[in-house]
This record gives sequence, C-alpha cells and structure tokens, in this order.
Amino acid sequence: MATTIQIMVDPGRPVKDIEIDSNTSIENIFEELSQSGGFESVNLSDGLEILSEMISDKECLKFVSFVGAVVSTGLRGIIKNMLKNKWFDVVLTTCGALDHDIARHFSHYKEGSFTMDDNELADQNIHRLGNVLVPMDSYGPLIEEKMQSFLEEEYQNGNKEMTTAQICKMIGKHLGEDSFLYWAYKNDIDVVVPGIMDGAVGSQIWLFTQKHNDFKLDMIGDANLLSGHVFKAEKSGAFMIGGGISKHHTLWWNQYREGLDYAFYITTAQEFDGSLSGALVREAISWGKVTKKARQATLHAEVTTILPFIYAALISKLKK
Repeated sequence: MATTIQIMVDPGRPVKDIEIDSNTSIENIFEELSQSGGFESVNLSDGLEILSEMISDKECLKFVSFVGAVVSTGLRGIIKNMLKNKWFDVVLTTCGALDHDIARHFSHYKEGSFTMDDNELADQNIHRLGNVLVPMDSYGPLIEEKMQSFLEEEYQNGNKEMTTAQICKMIGKHLGEDSFLYWAYKNDIDVVVPGIMDGAVGSQIWLFTQKHNDFKLDMIGDANLLSGHVFKAEKSGAFMIGGGISKHHTLWWNQYREGLDYAFYITTAQEFDGSLSGALVREAISWGKVTKKARQATLHAEVTTILPFIYAALISKLKK
C-alpha cells in the first residue's frame, strides 16, 4: 500500500517588493532579495549569508571546489582573489583548472562565440571552449614545455614521488600573481585534483614517467592529506562551484566527520536525471555528507554571471 507524505507549510513573513535606488549598495540589494519571496533570488541571498558566516567561523575548515572550465574565463580572477584573501583552506578542482592556469599565465585566450564554425576553427588550430577560444599554441605545446621543465627540476632535486597537492604547489611557485595556484602556494592552501589524469597536466605527468619510470604519482598521499584535515576539524563548510568530481570529492570526504556544517552550491544542472551534478545540497543529508542542521542552499545559476556579484557583496559584508 502506498504511503502518502504530507508536507506541512508554515507561512512566513509577507513577500516584500524590491526597492533599489542610486544609493543602494550591493549588500543592501542582497538583503532586499532575502525578502522578495522569489525564486532563486532567495537562494542567492541565503548563499551570501552562508558564505559570510562560514568564512568568519574560525573553527571551520573551509573548502572551495570548482570545475576547470571557469578558469578559462575572467572568473579566474575571482577565484585567485578568494585564495589571496585566505578565505579557504582546501581547494578541490579538476585537471582543466591547472591547464588553464598555466596556459593563461604564459599566454592568452581569446573572446569568441558559441555560434562559431568549429570546422573553420579546427583549420586555424583553435580550440573552442563555449565562447572562449584557446589557440593550440597557448595550450598543448605550451603546457608540455612547462610541465616537463617543472617535473624535471623536481626530479633532479630528488623528488620522485608526488601527490597532486604537491604538484599543484610545484606549479604555483613557477607562476605569478595572476594565478590561483600561485596564491594557493603562497598562502599554503592545499589544492587536490582527484581526477588529475583527465587533462593536459595529467598527460604530461604520464609522459614524464615514460622517461623516468621511477617517478610515482601518490594519490594515497592526497587521501591522507584530506583525512588529516577532516578528522581534526571542529566544523567544516564548502562553497561548491559547479558539479562533477570536485563537488563530489568535497562531499565524500566530509561524510567522515558526519557532514558539512555549511554548504552553498551553484549549478546549472537539474536533479531529474539523478546525477551528482544535479543533486541539490539537501540530498547529501541522506548520505551523511551534510549535517541535518547545516546552513545550506543550492542556487541554480550560471556562475560566471553571478559569482562576481556574490564576491563583491562578500567583501562588503566581511569588512563589517
């Protein structure tokens, strides 16, 4: 016999019209959204409150995860500045983030369009990533040259086994202030890449082992690093920018301390297909990856559009 689940609705405060004039600050706009009643705007306002409280909580171990594609865009500057500000303790990302950080430090990507002819771009040796154009010379050959040089230097210094966190520090120390990996290195923020073989940097690590067969990639060392962080944490929180392996790895490790206490997730994925990327943060409660009492929200939005405004509001709010 089927069971009917009844959801009790507790009427809240009245919906308030948004009022903005020429003197309204960005922080005040977020406050207006919190009382607007609709629809994703409330999740946006809640997300700002969650991030502000999490970053200010000195007992909280703070994670940020993001997909590599955003580093190909100007959002790289926001990610860099969040790490420069020391807002987070641990980064979880994909190999593409390393690829783009290296490529854009030593070269340039170009503005393009979603509607460009990919056959013509291929003839011109240009890769297309959405509406970002990646010249071949700015990507594969460049990353090969830099990574082989970086790895050879480490190898000659006697480092013949490295975790992905150590590889990220190695890359960061060779880059400059425009790089998120540089600021992670400078501020001793661990960057872990669980799927590092899925990208140009990972391929270069593999190629390096073909000539140096005693060089090893130590993924267990990354697990030991993350467990050391998580098991000691009084509280933990995460800002998850996009889905995939970086989001899941963040949730996965936090189940070992009974879940995240703060969680804010921005996604364009939908939950109807059962995917991890589409799963709302609250689904993770059933897995023990987010605590039942956690401050949590999911915002459906395109992150390169919305994160600059969240960042600006956070700067204002955290100053107070």
